[in-house]
Amino acid sequence: MKVKVLVVVAALLAGFGARYLVDQNNKPAATPSEIGLLQSGTETINLFDENDERVRVVYFGYTHCPDVCPTSLAILSASLKSLPEETLEGVRPVFITLDPERDNGEAAQEYAGYFHPNIEGASTSTDKTTALARKYGVLYQITQMKDSAMEYAVDHSSYFYFLNPKGELLEKVPHTLNPNMVSDAILRLTTQTQ
Repeated sequence: MKVKVLVVVAALLAGFGARYLVDQNNKPAATPSEIGLLQSGTETINLFDENDERVRVVYFGYTHCPDVCPTSLAILSASLKSLPEETLEGVRPVFITLDPERDNGEAAQEYAGYFHPNIEGASTSTDKTTALARKYGVLYQITQMKDSAMEYAVDHSSYFYFLNPKGELLEKVPHTLNPNMVSDAILRLTTQTQ
């Protein structure tokens, strides 16, 4: 008799546990319009504003990044500086932090502005950051750093993501030390959208 009671209790617990997991996985996903709303400086910007026809060049990183992010944003800056004015007007460069715990919209904007005045620095909630990263296949993870003033680092993939105003991925350019690769993609994509 005791065995039967234990089996019934175990089955009930397993059923409730399975139901909990199903409920957690069936939460409504954030819509593109929701995940596209970001804080930049003290303002809210919409990454997916279809009234803004510029091609987006998005880079995901974080302001405490010691090497890859500054290098990539310097490359983006150099490529922007090489563009003719009419092409520059057709592109919207955006830096999105993967570390919203430390980087609010003001910190992200200040950081991005060091590299080029046209780069918008942006932050959002952890949930929206995760949703954006998943949408574009950005790989990242928090790595704890014992005996470091930083406490943790954000290990992440390094690509420039080119998006249309709807948020659809047009092209990805990997981390590079050559600004021409980014400039060429900007020129190609802005010409196609005109």
